[in-house]
Amino acid sequence: MLNVVKTKIKMDDGLKNKIEIICSFRNTKPIIHTGYLVSIEYTNICYVEPHRIIIDDITYLAFNYGINIYIENLT
Repeated sequence: MLNVVKTKIKMDDGLKNKIEIICSFRNTKPIIHTGYLVSIEYTNICYVEPHRIIIDDITYLAFNYGINIYIENLT
C-alpha cells in the first residue's frame, strides 16, 4: 500500500509582502493557499505543489524563492 504524505510549506515572507503590496494598489484582497510537499512514503518520489494566490477570480501559482509567477497553470 502506498501512503501519500502531504506537508504544508510556509510561504516566504518576501513573496507574501509583494503580493499584499500589489493588491493594496488595486484595492483587492488576495486569497492565499500555501503549497504542499507531497511525497510517497518509503520512496524518493516527491513533488512540490506551488502556492496558489487567487486575485479577482484569477489563480496565480508561485514557488518560494522563485522569480516566475504562473497564471492558471505551470506553462
